[in-house]
Amino acid sequence: MIAASVTVSKRSLNLLRISIGIIYLWFGALKFFHGYSPAEDLAISTINKLTFGTIPQPVNIILLAVWECAVGIALIIGKAVRTALILLFVHMACTFTPLLFFPSVSFKYAPYGFTLVGQYIMKNIIIICAAVVIWPARDARGYSLNTGT
Repeated sequence: MIAASVTVSKRSLNLLRISIGIIYLWFGALKFFHGYSPAEDLAISTINKLTFGTIPQPVNIILLAVWECAVGIALIIGKAVRTALILLFVHMACTFTPLLFFPSVSFKYAPYGFTLVGQYIMKNIIIICAAVVIWPARDARGYSLNTGT
């Protein structure tokens, strides 16, 4: 296998980071208002299952909203990007659990025929790959290679 190197401009990385941040902030903000997020019921059910019902339903969606908005704001302003991306990766891992927990909601014909919900989940692969691209690289001295700090 041949390793390839691609040069990406700092501007392009910033635009990618900010665009992910906007999506996170927007989707997170919708969850503060009951009924506005099309993923609200699925998110509540998934968090209930992941936490064994230990977090009350009205609280779990607000915690998710805060989480998503915090990731979004950090990515938009470009501060604590590594921390924001770690939170993003944890969040993204959890977004795939409905495929296992609620297959009847995720698939019309398992394992390849997704419902609209399943497609909504699978599109997160693009966000994960974009997050990998913007992960701040560091040189041998620990200095960031793509943020100038």
